[in-house]
Amino acid sequence: MDKVSLKGVEIYPFKSEAELLSFVDNQKGILVAINAEKILHASQEMRAIINRNIGYCDGAGAQLALKQKGFKEACKVPGCELWLKIIERFHKEKTFYLVGGKPQVIEETVAKLKSQFEGINIVGYRDGYLKKDKDRENLINDIVEKKPDVVFIAMGSPKQELLMEEISKRHKAIFQGLGGSFDVYTGHVQRAPKWWVDHNMEFAYRLLREPKRIKRQIHLVKYAYWLMAKKI
Repeated sequence: MDKVSLKGVEIYPFKSEAELLSFVDNQKGILVAINAEKILHASQEMRAIINRNIGYCDGAGAQLALKQKGFKEACKVPGCELWLKIIERFHKEKTFYLVGGKPQVIEETVAKLKSQFEGINIVGYRDGYLKKDKDRENLINDIVEKKPDVVFIAMGSPKQELLMEEISKRHKAIFQGLGGSFDVYTGHVQRAPKWWVDHNMEFAYRLLREPKRIKRQIHLVKYAYWLMAKKI
């Protein structure tokens, strides 16, 4: 499958969630969620990481840009759903390693996964607070030693992508950055209700709940202009 460039950010135009899952089953690498914010603001280093790996459509902005380029069947797969789909599909045959969240959150995440997915093999996990270089080094060494098939890192972007890139130089696996997905999964953070998600209005729901996000989301005006002017 050929990639599509959106302002220098390369993305795979998957037609379905099933197609994406089949792809990652045969292609190790870092899954990077692509949305309007990444297309607009990804640094040169971040673009390089994305373009070496597996950028997938996570937001409505990226989906609209793909459709504008002729990929009418391009689908949107939210990262906060994708990681659970990966576990659902592969938990009986692959091993997993989880990093991220507060100590309480990662413990609750692991416990809930073991309850929800019988037989899941989680070979290691830890919270996302790597305060010293030694913490980072110990984590990487542990992952290299245990050789998990799938590594989920929930630390926010670009921190999680930089860590996954570093680990991938020593251990090849399926990697996915999850942002705050562990918090959503364990109920510490509420995701937008289904209606908002289905109508591509999740960003608006989050803005209503967290008005301070306006500084991050004002860029959507610029992105909408680029779409209308076909500059993406």
